[in-house]
Amino acid sequence: MNPVDTEPGTAATEKVPFWLDAKKRAVLFQAATLCGVGLLGYYLVSNVLTNLERQSIATGWSFLGKEASFEIGESMIPYSAASSYARALAVGALNTLLVAFVGNLITIILGTIIGIARLSSNWLVSKIAAVYIEVMQDIPVLLQLFFWYAIFYETLPSPRQALNPVNGVFLCNRGVMFTVPEAHLAHAYMGAALVLACVAVWAVRRWARKRQDRTGRPFPTFRVSLAMILGFPFLAWWLGGAPTAMDVPELQGFNFKGGLTMSPEFFAVVMGLVLYTAAFVAEVVRAGIQSVSKGQTEAAMSIGLRPTMVLNLVILPQAMRVIIPPLTSQMLNLTKNSSLAVAIGYPDFVSVANTTINQTGQAIEGVALIMTVYLVFSLSTSAFMNWYNKRAALVER
Repeated sequence: MNPVDTEPGTAATEKVPFWLDAKKRAVLFQAATLCGVGLLGYYLVSNVLTNLERQSIATGWSFLGKEASFEIGESMIPYSAASSYARALAVGALNTLLVAFVGNLITIILGTIIGIARLSSNWLVSKIAAVYIEVMQDIPVLLQLFFWYAIFYETLPSPRQALNPVNGVFLCNRGVMFTVPEAHLAHAYMGAALVLACVAVWAVRRWARKRQDRTGRPFPTFRVSLAMILGFPFLAWWLGGAPTAMDVPELQGFNFKGGLTMSPEFFAVVMGLVLYTAAFVAEVVRAGIQSVSKGQTEAAMSIGLRPTMVLNLVILPQAMRVIIPPLTSQMLNLTKNSSLAVAIGYPDFVSVANTTINQTGQAIEGVALIMTVYLVFSLSTSAFMNWYNKRAALVER
């Protein structure tokens, strides 16, 4: 017998056909799949272009520079009907971003409070939180938007009979009007001072953590941080001339002028999305807190920590590793559900894009823009929450 044919590890025994090699087969299958997807994409694109050319429908992005010729009820930047489609779409994107930011911020606060209340030892508080969660989760979010929108137009009076529950605040079927400070350069200084205070707070907290790890002595981080956040803007306001003039809403004709107005559409969108999503966030918070063993709580209380300190210093830091991933999903859901605002007339990006599509006929470009904008918002939120998740993760030693 030839030893070359029987000795393991030789070239004769190791050489196998490529279709029996798992690694080569995997590369072949991936290449074939990629080619198939490419061919399918080429067929779809060429088919769409052919049909558009047959129907004499123009393609491209040149329409973005043309005059929009339609008004938008709410805008965070200057806009008029003479503005371009690109500016109109930017207004819609900013309106969507505003709803997503405000909605997510309030949702996290409200959901956390309700989730903690759900675990309260007080029977009444716990049951109220449970009822809220069950009711809000079972009512479709679109119906909630309709409900809050109807509240304004069916129950609130006209501007001439506007309610004035607090001095400087008016409620009517045109929205909620707030008194705000008059525009002044000192307010810009205050904003810059607030940003500087946040940077200083971050630096102090980092230094205090290292100091405590090194010496074991705690630092009054909360009080120092609060003093900087309040003190820096106050100092900037005082150095800027200490302006005190206020812009108070006043009834002029059939509506209020001045101040800051929150439209019924914006109020309905935020209320509906927040109340609906907060019910799911509350369950996420409850699950995260219950994932921490009771022994941690008992150990913290045995050394004399108060219940609030046990929650803030022991339970929540450990629960965050369970809370953050599903919380990210709920934040993304709120951002995407904001597209339902078109049903009650709020000029979000979907609403503005639909108007643009109807006027220009650029349906493919318009839908592509809608998908791109929501994709950017979702990826940005995911990236931030993934970064925060890594910061909040427990480090084993």
